[in-house]
Amino acid sequence: MARKSTPRKQRTSPKSSVVVIGLGRFGRALALELIDEDTEVLGIDENMEVVQSLSSSLTHTVRADSTKETVLRQLGVHEFDRAVVAIGTDLEASILTASLLISFGIDHVWAKATSEAHGRILTQLGVHHVVYPEHDMGQRVAHLVRGSMLDYIEFEDDFAMVKTSPPTDIIGLPLANSAVRTRHGVTVVAIKRPGEDFTYATPETVVEAQDTIIVAGRTRATERFSELH
Repeated sequence: MARKSTPRKQRTSPKSSVVVIGLGRFGRALALELIDEDTEVLGIDENMEVVQSLSSSLTHTVRADSTKETVLRQLGVHEFDRAVVAIGTDLEASILTASLLISFGIDHVWAKATSEAHGRILTQLGVHHVVYPEHDMGQRVAHLVRGSMLDYIEFEDDFAMVKTSPPTDIIGLPLANSAVRTRHGVTVVAIKRPGEDFTYATPETVVEAQDTIIVAGRTRATERFSELH
């Protein structure tokens, strides 16, 4: 049976909200970030202390067993079009909860996986987006530690974006004349002057030594480019 905490404010349409199930470190951080971005969040967890600790921060928090279909329906979870299964340690609860969300026909279901096997099961259930927070963060930090990258984001299909300093061979030249794409296989998409905000790079943009740039391209190409100095 679900036990509700006192909501911070009245939740409106589930279509404009996100339900986050599992309020551990990952779920909590995700839910709070959504709130900061003005997205209403229904947070669900079995631990009453966790639920109470977030009751004043999230739109609505509930202590409930997310593996029970009747409980989720009582909470209106089936009416949402975005849901996140952030349960990590209890694999059975993660899988059962994800299965229910898929059976509800929710348009976008994200689920945290703690291993490749866990991720395969979630994918086979029909989860639309399987995430590996620990693995992804470890991979990202490894790139930052070993190279000269200032930030790094890897996408699907071997594509990445890197925030880095410009190598000497493109400094002082308009991007159109630097042949950066031909020689390095990357595209400079944005540039930041000291004390200024990022702006889109154009073929006429001249890169200076103190600039910060964002480049996009194949993962290995962006890695090699960031190591050029």
